[in-house]
Amino acid sequence: MSYHMDELIEAARQAREQAHAPYSGFRVGAALETEDGHLFSGCNVENVSFGATCCAERVAIFKAVSEGQRRIRQLAVICGSDDYCMPCGICRQVMLEFATPDFMLVAARPDGQYLRLTMEQLLPHAFTHLSPDGVRTEKDPPPCHR
Repeated sequence: MSYHMDELIEAARQAREQAHAPYSGFRVGAALETEDGHLFSGCNVENVSFGATCCAERVAIFKAVSEGQRRIRQLAVICGSDDYCMPCGICRQVMLEFATPDFMLVAARPDGQYLRLTMEQLLPHAFTHLSPDGVRTEKDPPPCHR
């Protein structure tokens, strides 16, 4: 099954309702579709120790990974502001780890408008682990661990 953009955005909107954001009030929801058509959603979860806070995008990704899913086709993210909700740098790096080659981020606004962005647009010149022929692989360690 492949989810239509509106279904993915709606799942992200519903996830946003569960956000735990007592410190910032900034509620975010995310929903992703895996390569084989599974849907996972997540919301941001704040903590008084801000470093322990987890963004909605990573919550959704970690839920997928914990269920054995490693390939993400698309991810929608929405917040309550009138602007497009864009992922932070850490979330972009985590997305890259599990993104399919045709991955799309859907940055949505509450009014129904959205932007579609590729991984290259989100994270140009990304930090990746490469095989000797320059192809990203899952089994190669990151450059800092070689």
